[in-house]
Amino acid sequence: MSSQPPTFLVLGAGVIGLTSALSLRDQYPSSPITILATHFPGDRSINYTSPWAGANWCSFAHDNGPLESYDRTTFHKFSEIVDKYPEAGIRRMPIWAVFEARLEETGILTEETGKVWYEELAGLRDLTEEEVASCGGLEEGVEGFGWAYEKAFTVNTQVYLNWLQNRALSKGINTVRRTYPSIKAALLDFPSTTLLVNATGLGSLTLEDVKDTTMYPTRGQTVLVSEPKVPIPRMYIRSPGRLDPTTTYVFPRPFGGGVILGGSRQEGDWSAEPDMQLAKEIMERCCKLCPALGRPEDLQIVSHNVGLRPSRKEGTRVEREKKSEWGGVSVVHCYGHSGAGYQSSWGSAERVVELVGKALEAGVKL
Repeated sequence: MSSQPPTFLVLGAGVIGLTSALSLRDQYPSSPITILATHFPGDRSINYTSPWAGANWCSFAHDNGPLESYDRTTFHKFSEIVDKYPEAGIRRMPIWAVFEARLEETGILTEETGKVWYEELAGLRDLTEEEVASCGGLEEGVEGFGWAYEKAFTVNTQVYLNWLQNRALSKGINTVRRTYPSIKAALLDFPSTTLLVNATGLGSLTLEDVKDTTMYPTRGQTVLVSEPKVPIPRMYIRSPGRLDPTTTYVFPRPFGGGVILGGSRQEGDWSAEPDMQLAKEIMERCCKLCPALGRPEDLQIVSHNVGLRPSRKEGTRVEREKKSEWGGVSVVHCYGHSGAGYQSSWGSAERVVELVGKALEAGVKL
């Protein structure tokens, strides 16, 4: 076995790629690591998903398995970041959520256990009737309930992505802006690569030697508005269930990030143009949910935003693969997180490092 440290190439500089690179650096402090991507923090492209996210920690995993584990790991990592790096763009903030259905119908419960796996982690409690009423209440005849997530996180994506990139640069991780049609083409330009991490999100649909046709976009539209004079102390969510196209949310962002109003879930829609009628409906719904915003017509609109969540019919893919065309280099895929990229990022990266370790133990191109 070679005494030289392994060399890593990470494709993609969204929240998953950046987090994976940092996790690799923690495990392999002397290894050359390069992040190779078309877009980096600061870019505003429909093909770069991460800047457009809400974003927060509010788990909708219910698999009694890896997805719950990814979110749990990330929750604890966010806690550590908030305490050690207040400039990172993450802040603790509770959530009030109103669900317009009975609990058993929301898809929130983990089937194997019949429980909410994050009940203690997130400090769940029932909202009072008065608190539910303050969020617009429930229509007559609608069975539903309200929860307070006393422990949650809100993320200013612009600040956080730049913080991740700056951390990577400070730890000697190289960044190269370049576009490749395939993994093979990237490896030809970086022949010393020991292992490659594919964190290209929706790009895995078009990479010639991946072409994951189970990938599809879930279009999301939001409105960024100025902060009201009296700060909003919590996030708000209103939805019929765990994932629903009509989910309404209000996410105050820390560090001058304004307030994100959402949202929508439009499966298979690639359109980058904001739907102004939808934007109007979003603002009306959000002002009803969070009266502290004021009237829709008085909102100070900063921007209308459209992002494409990298969804996958078979769920998130975090696994190792080898192909002869890659010349003996193993690839660890980490993509297909849909709308859970931020809240599962550190847990996914932890799994990437585990798979990398197994590949190296097997003597892959060492």
